[in-house]
Amino acid sequence: MSSTSSEVKVERPIHAASVTAGVGLLLMSVLAGFGKFVAVDGLVTPGDAARTARDITESAGLFRLGIASLFLVIALDVVVAWGLYRVFSPVNRNLSMVAAAFRLVYSGVFLVAIGQLFGPLRLFAGDAYLGVFDADQLNAQALLEITAFADLWMMSLGLFGIHLLVLGYLAYRSGYVPRVLGVLLAVAGLGYVIDTFGVLFSPNGWTDVSTYTFLGEFLLALWLVIQGRRVTSTGSSN
Repeated sequence: MSSTSSEVKVERPIHAASVTAGVGLLLMSVLAGFGKFVAVDGLVTPGDAARTARDITESAGLFRLGIASLFLVIALDVVVAWGLYRVFSPVNRNLSMVAAAFRLVYSGVFLVAIGQLFGPLRLFAGDAYLGVFDADQLNAQALLEITAFADLWMMSLGLFGIHLLVLGYLAYRSGYVPRVLGVLLAVAGLGYVIDTFGVLFSPNGWTDVSTYTFLGEFLLALWLVIQGRRVTSTGSSN
C-alpha cells in the first residue's frame, strides 16, 4: 500500500512494541482465565460458605496459584499499557496516554481486589487468635471477602472498558489497523461499561454482556503479533 500525505507516520519501534503488547495480551488471557475461572470461581460456591471453605481448604495450593496468576496479569498489564501506547501514539499521543492511564488505574483497582483473596487463606489458617470466631462466622467472612474481590473487579472493568473505547477510536483512526477491529474494540469496551453499571443497578443478578462482546480484545492481540510487526514506518503494512 502506497504512502499518502494523510497517512499517520508510525515510528519503527512500533514493531517491538506491537509484538510485546500482543504476546502480553495472549499470556494475560491464559493467566486470567486460569486464575479467575479455574482457581477462584472453580472453588467458590455462591451462597454456600461452608462448601466454599471446604473446597478452598482442600485445594489451598490451587487457590494460591490462582492468586499468583492474577498478580502476574497485573504485571503484564503495565507492559501491555506501554506497548499499546507506543503502537497508537502516532495517531494521537495525548489520547494514547489517556488510554494507557485508564488501563493502569484499572490495574491498580484490580490489585486491591486481589488483596481480598488473601483473606480466606488467613481465616482458614487456624491461627490461635481466630479461636474467638466459630466455624460459621469464619466461613461467612471468607465468602464475604471473595465477594468483595468480585465486586471490586467488576467495578474496575468499567475503567478497562473506557480504555478499550479510547483504544477502539485510535485503532479506527489509525490508518494501519483494520477499522473493523477498532469497532470491535469499542464494542468490547462498551460491554464492560454496561456490565459495571448493570451489576451496580440490577437487584436480581446480571448476565455479563462482555461474555459476548470480548472478541475485539482477542483479535487485537492476534493482529499485534501477526500484522503489527509488519507495519512500516509510514503506517502501511506489507
